[in-house]
Amino acid sequence: MRKLSKLLLALTFAVSVSTSAFAVVVASWGGAYTESQKLGYGDPTSKALGVPIEWVDYSGGLSEIKAQIEAGAITWDIIDVFAYDTINGCDEGIFVEFDFDKDFPPAPDGTPASEDFFTDMPSKCAVGNILYSWNYAYNSDLLKSTPKTLKDFFNTKRFPGKRAIYKSALTNLEIALAADGVKMGKGGEFIYKKLEEPGYVDRAMNKIKALCEDPNGGCVFWSAGAQPPELLMSGEVVMATGWNGRFFNAAVGEGAPIVQVWDGQGLDYEYFALVKGGPNQEDAMKALAMMTSTEMLAGSAKYIAYAPWRKSSIAVMQAGEPWYKDGKTNMVPHMPTAPANLKRYFLVDAEYWADNGTCLLYTSPSPRDLSTSRMPSSA
Repeated sequence: MRKLSKLLLALTFAVSVSTSAFAVVVASWGGAYTESQKLGYGDPTSKALGVPIEWVDYSGGLSEIKAQIEAGAITWDIIDVFAYDTINGCDEGIFVEFDFDKDFPPAPDGTPASEDFFTDMPSKCAVGNILYSWNYAYNSDLLKSTPKTLKDFFNTKRFPGKRAIYKSALTNLEIALAADGVKMGKGGEFIYKKLEEPGYVDRAMNKIKALCEDPNGGCVFWSAGAQPPELLMSGEVVMATGWNGRFFNAAVGEGAPIVQVWDGQGLDYEYFALVKGGPNQEDAMKALAMMTSTEMLAGSAKYIAYAPWRKSSIAVMQAGEPWYKDGKTNMVPHMPTAPANLKRYFLVDAEYWADNGTCLLYTSPSPRDLSTSRMPSSA
């Protein structure tokens, strides 16, 4: 079976090469997010360099690229990844290490790339792409009153109906503890200190379990970013955690009755990593440098409400407002980094999840094991 799997991967690679020779292949999260990447900087970079750039969807993690490496059939050049995956992937030799000021262009005023980045990278193998929020939203047509806080997400007496939450412990633990009365501290520092203490992981898991087993509530688990707004619009759930850009596109782009709640948001970062030994590594590095330049990152924010990683990109957006593709919506106020949206938040701790993620997913009581849960298929 192992040999057969390797053969199938090799055949897939051969077909990929024959149908898209010399293309740079980027694995990302699909839906509105990938569309913003493709239109905002993928297509302009492809045109400028004369190199085809293809986008493929995946559901996160390192398992797929590890399988490609093991089979000797790598098909991806660049991967859009969570911070903790860049740490683990760099440690395991999966990704290429960068010299940031040598490999990436400066800001328009000459500021070196490393100083133009929003903050330090989690590893030498990561280059920042966006800042985004793990927050929650609700369908305003389905609720009689207005949720305003994290506690409201768990209040099934006042807001009855099912909730959609992410399939793993990532950000669910932080949200559950904050909703249960644990103080966040600056940037969530208290939350992570508590998660290192005995009993607090179980406390968070029990909070989620109570929500999922509540006859007035119940949980639907999502794995792909397109699912939370879809679940809200279909009426299958009344509230859903998710990524702010997906909620924005549903509400502003499609006119859906979806309203975001910013209280207690988890501010997170997304990165690109370059696969070591990828099929088109030289062109992929050129494409990556261009796609993460000031103007290109600002371009992606025309299509989705994620903040570009470079400080200079925000200045480009401010000067060009209204920046959204409809030509009438100002985008900077919709960014997760807008002051009004940062009144209470936590910074997702990449090192905590790199160290504890697998343990928490498989040895702690997981909401995925609850009899009342339903795991959706990847979209």
